[in-house]
Order: sequence, then structure tokens, then C-alpha cells
Amino acid sequence: MDHVGPVERIVRNVLITLVLIFFMFPIVWIVLMSFQTNEQVLRIPPSPFFEPTLVNYTALITGKLRTAAGSLDIAFMSNLWNSVILSVSSVALSLVLGVPAAYAFARYKFRFSEDIAFTLLSFKFAPPLLVLLPLTLYFQAIGLANTYIGLIWVYQLITLPLILWIVRGYFEDISPDIEGAYRIAGHSWGRTFRKIAIPLAMPGIAAAALLSFIFAWNNFVFALVLASADKQPVTVGALAFVTASGIQYGQIAAAIVLSITPTLALALFAQRYLVEGLSLGAVKG
Repeated sequence: MDHVGPVERIVRNVLITLVLIFFMFPIVWIVLMSFQTNEQVLRIPPSPFFEPTLVNYTALITGKLRTAAGSLDIAFMSNLWNSVILSVSSVALSLVLGVPAAYAFARYKFRFSEDIAFTLLSFKFAPPLLVLLPLTLYFQAIGLANTYIGLIWVYQLITLPLILWIVRGYFEDISPDIEGAYRIAGHSWGRTFRKIAIPLAMPGIAAAALLSFIFAWNNFVFALVLASADKQPVTVGALAFVTASGIQYGQIAAAIVLSITPTLALALFAQRYLVEGLSLGAVKG
């Protein structure tokens, strides 16, 4: 029974509201900025009351940015499509490579297994600048510079370690006896992996894929150095809004809203399946 008194309940609700306002205010303010002109954004004092306009979104969609210095061509929608290609392809490749590897690390103990796993994880935390110069020279030598394949390959430094380590933990929590019983029934290792291990670890696989997608989507340094304008994602394409006539705050805000929409939609979509999978319970060894 909840014996919280009315005063405690009011205080708790007020504190929760203050926390929500603190964390949601920047997002709400960016959304409001996206419907304002640069003059409205820069006015002092700022005001939440204004006449909304769709000129920022129109500029992004049509690719025509009008500034005090004239009209500029921007490729935001192309950058957005590049982000989708790079992020989805990188996560898909990491799942194909990382899920079987995670299962192998969880089920089979071999020499240097922990060292190999830790080395792969260290790639995620290594500074990008540490590998940018050799990667640039290497890619130029083999013809992968400024290609989707080259960028997707480099993105494995971001996505593969996350998927490997998160999914490995879920496989370790699955009792080997379940798989053993299925194998005794005459099924092969491959069928056991597909029919038993993967479904039981699906919440972890989904969480790892979602987290990897977000990290890949937000990557900036690799795409800035290894890709030209026609291959760059939105994180790099946003630099186009810093023009000779100043920073286009309204367009930047609209670009942020459009760029976070896919990841937000994916998170909301995947949350349903994550909660559904976790609510079924986990089998512990």
C-alpha cells in the first residue's frame, strides 16, 4: 500500500515536473526556433510568442537557402539520405558479424578470447583522430576514399564493438541447458542458434542495434575527413548553415528537428518490442 501523504505527493509531482522541464526545455526551444526567422531568433529579449513560418523547412526540402548575402544551394535532404544509408548498412553489417561472434565469445572459451574481445571493445573508445590519418592514406591507396563502402567499413569501429559486447551479455544469461536439450532432439548447431539462442537474446540484439544506430547516426569526424559533400551525412552537412552572412539559426534548428526524427521514431518503435520481450522474462543459468 502507498501511504504517501498529500503533501509528499504534491512535492514529488512538483519535483518530477521540474525535472521534465529541465530536460525537455532545450528540445522544445529548438522546435520553436525551427518555426522562426533569424531575426526572430536573435531578438532580445527572446520570446516564446511569435508568428510561425515554414520558411526554414521549405529551404531544407527545396535545397535553396536564402540569406542576406544571397541564395545558396544546400543538400540537406541528400545528407539525410546519406545518414540513412550509412547508419542502416553499418548496423546491418555489424549484426551479421557481431551476433555470431558474441555467441562464440559467450559459449566457447578459447585462448586469448577475453583479450580479443577487449581489443574489439577498445576500438569504440579510441579517439577517432588516432586512426584517421592512416585510414585516409590506406583508403586512398585501395580506392575506398569517398565511397559508401569505405565509410560503412569505418563505421564498424563504432557499431561492431557495441553489438558484440551487449549481445554477448545476453547470450551469457541464457541457460546452455535449453540449447543442449534442443541439440539432443537432433537439431544442428546452426538451427539451435537460429531457433533458440537468437529469439531468447532478441531484446538485447534490438537494444544493441538501436544504440549502435544512434551512435552511427551521430558520427561526425569520420564522415568529415573521409567523405566529400555528396557522401556526407547530416552531422557534417549542417556546416552549410554557417555562411558568410552569419549563422542561420532557424535552418539549423529545423535541420536538428528533421535529423532527430528518424532516431526518435525508431526508438519509440523499438521500445514496444523491447518491453514486450523483456516482460516475457529471462532464463538464467
